[in-house]
Amino acid sequence: MSDTQQVLYDVPGPKAIRRDKTLNVVFTLVVLGLIAWLVQAAWSRGVLDDRWQVLLAGDKGFSGWDVWRRLLWDGLVLGTLKAVVIAVPIVAVCALVLTVARQAPMRLVRWTAYGFTHVFRGIPVLLLMYFGVIALDLSLLPSVVLGLVVYNTAVVAEILRAGIAALPKGQKEAGLSIGLSPLATMLRIQLPQAVRIMLPALISQIVVLLKDTSLGFIIGYVELLAVTKNLYNFFGSASTAPLILASAAIYISVNMLVARLATWLEGRMRRSSHVARPADGGDVAAPETAARAAYGAGGGAGAAGA
Repeated sequence: MSDTQQVLYDVPGPKAIRRDKTLNVVFTLVVLGLIAWLVQAAWSRGVLDDRWQVLLAGDKGFSGWDVWRRLLWDGLVLGTLKAVVIAVPIVAVCALVLTVARQAPMRLVRWTAYGFTHVFRGIPVLLLMYFGVIALDLSLLPSVVLGLVVYNTAVVAEILRAGIAALPKGQKEAGLSIGLSPLATMLRIQLPQAVRIMLPALISQIVVLLKDTSLGFIIGYVELLAVTKNLYNFFGSASTAPLILASAAIYISVNMLVARLATWLEGRMRRSSHVARPADGGDVAAPETAARAAYGAGGGAGAAGA
């Protein structure tokens, strides 16, 4: 395994680098041309007038800072990110349990986990939120979290299962051969490799979860989209375009930060990788060697009885 191997993508060659640079230039020119066309069209239609002052100087007794504070603090932090911060750890734990259950030796446990995954992947998140409000009589935040957790647990568990299925069978056999139990083999050897393989899909699912918080607006939960609607109802229809574009810019910025998090995780996982390499400089370690390395990095013989 090369030291320069990436988790999210393979290291490009010279031709790929030249092609990527050319495509980047072309794409940049196209985007700049599109932005210039949109600005010109907006200018010709009188969109770029004093209505944008609502984001700068404010209106009706509100300053521009008051508008941004409501968008960023009341909408993003106290609404959108609060639901995300609560939901993501719960999803991670529940998806791990569901993934282990999908590999359990007991048929009833496997079938139950299989049924949960395929049933709740097919139910809309908004319907789950309504179920929390109407059927369970929960308040708005728990209902939003319930919808996000149930749906995304099913999706993330399926992503992890696909990552485990993509591993060579020798990984599991090697773990069993060095004395690990099936559960310890999955947790110490298979699951960490599955996370590395499926990291792009997992990060993408976090982005989906973040955007799905906007569905809480429909059941009355106050998040970024709801705050935006309240603001343009207060300031009038002229402020609709500036406020919607400001909210879109906030969503895009947060999702870009999540993408940067993926890059940071990729680098950290690559640096902390302890998979043994053959002495002759080959690219792939033997399954048992890799299993011993992963097992040793994960805590040694103490996991054998897990």
